Amino acid sequence: MASTSQPLRGKRACKKIFWAVFPHACFILSLVIYAFLGALMFSHIEGNRKVNLSEEYRNFLQNLWYISRNLSDNMTENEESFKEEIYVLLSTAKRDWFVNPKDIWSFFGSLFFCCTVFTTVGYGNTYPVTRTGKYLCMLYALFGIPLMFLVLTDMGDILATVLSKSYNEFRKLQSKLLAFNLCSGPTCNRGDRSKSRVLSKAAANEPLNIVEMLKNQSAVKRKPVQYRNAEIFELLIARENEYKKPSRSKSIERWSSCPELDRGKTMSRVIENFDKIGKELEKLDVPIVLMVLVIFVYISCAAAILPNWETRLDFQEAFYFCFITLTTIGFGDTQLEHPKFFLFFSLYIIIGMEIVFIAFKLGQDRLIGLYKKVISFCGEKRMPSKKVYPKKLYPK
Repeated sequence: MASTSQPLRGKRACKKIFWAVFPHACFILSLVIYAFLGALMFSHIEGNRKVNLSEEYRNFLQNLWYISRNLSDNMTENEESFKEEIYVLLSTAKRDWFVNPKDIWSFFGSLFFCCTVFTTVGYGNTYPVTRTGKYLCMLYALFGIPLMFLVLTDMGDILATVLSKSYNEFRKLQSKLLAFNLCSGPTCNRGDRSKSRVLSKAAANEPLNIVEMLKNQSAVKRKPVQYRNAEIFELLIARENEYKKPSRSKSIERWSSCPELDRGKTMSRVIENFDKIGKELEKLDVPIVLMVLVIFVYISCAAAILPNWETRLDFQEAFYFCFITLTTIGFGDTQLEHPKFFLFFSLYIIIGMEIVFIAFKLGQDRLIGLYKKVISFCGEKRMPSKKVYPKKLYPK
């Protein structure tokens, strides 16, 4: 019996893990498929377009030949006029006259363009030229940007959970070390400590009433009255809610083998996982300084790796480029020579954008709290003080 129960437990654990990971994997997989389909579409439309050299291109070449012919051997005489004329002429030049579309709109180049569209970075170095490409770009962004935000919110919940749990565990460890240092002296009463442990174990098995709570919780007695009453009230409410939960029969769950019911349970769990998207970010309570430090370390790691294939970038330029990318600013002043190598950092971009998104969310919450305090402070200052007048005694 024990040997047969172990494979069943393993299968159940695998099913639980699968249905827990399935919604998150669906979001990421759908975004990857959407990016690949967009790359195929834009590489076919923009890469195969014909470059028609218009009359403007011919006029540009004629003006350039005219300026170069009028230059004298003495460059100092016509230097200023040459600079002005060539500046005006180059401002009318178009990039499409000197670039082969197939070189720009290759599969990896189109994939990089799609990533810049639905991440709202938009460097500006690659853009559609044909009318069909422009219309499809608008339609592609209309569905791609919400999908990207959905992936960011979903993965942001996972990162928020990991960060909050790690921070809480660090705080617990810090409090334990502090309590150990305080109780290591001769003033620590070990008898009371062991007694409180026994009482806490008993409290976990049996509900306590108000009298027993007041008698046994020695740690609560040392606190001031208002904090003591609040803590007792919260403990009682938590204990009452715990014992009001409906008890589920394990034997029924063990012997129920209806596949329809099992599918309904798994699908309901998946729906619950979808409903929980975005809720963990609301619960996140991590110092904003810690998030800024995480962002700095995260960008520094990429800035140290990126110059290995982008030789024109040093550490500072790579740090600036990664920051502009993760914050979705995308000036376009820094262009990559090998964007297909940077596509290997697509997971890095998504996770980095989530970290920046979490930092912005924390900063927004801090600003809202600050505004509330300022408004309440100003409201208290402007509230007129109530004057108490003595009651007049009228003769009966």
